[in-house]
Amino acid sequence: QVQLAESGGGLVQPGESLRLSCAASDNIFMYNDMNWYRQAPGKEREWVASINVGGRINYAESVKGRFTISRDGTKNTVYLQMNSLEPEDTGVYYCNARTLSRHYWGQGTQVTVSS
Repeated sequence: QVQLAESGGGLVQPGESLRLSCAASDNIFMYNDMNWYRQAPGKEREWVASINVGGRINYAESVKGRFTISRDGTKNTVYLQMNSLEPEDTGVYYCNARTLSRHYWGQGTQVTVSS
């Protein structure tokens, strides 16, 4: 079972940037896609961005133009570059690896955007 370890969260002011990393314990190309999700306090977990095995990328409308997902296969790591952060981006960010039949999750990293 793959282990996913997120890092890079923190406290920033509105308009600032963060880069999250998700280090996988095995080959990320074994998974149909790698995703970032987030969960704000009192809300359900929501999908943020994905990159599939072929490199196709998709974003939630709320982050399109501000967030960029990327990967480094040599490091088995997926990144989420987050620019122009807003208070509404606050939450725990989770890395997800998906096959046709299973989802794997990391423990999450906290992102807080506040002045």
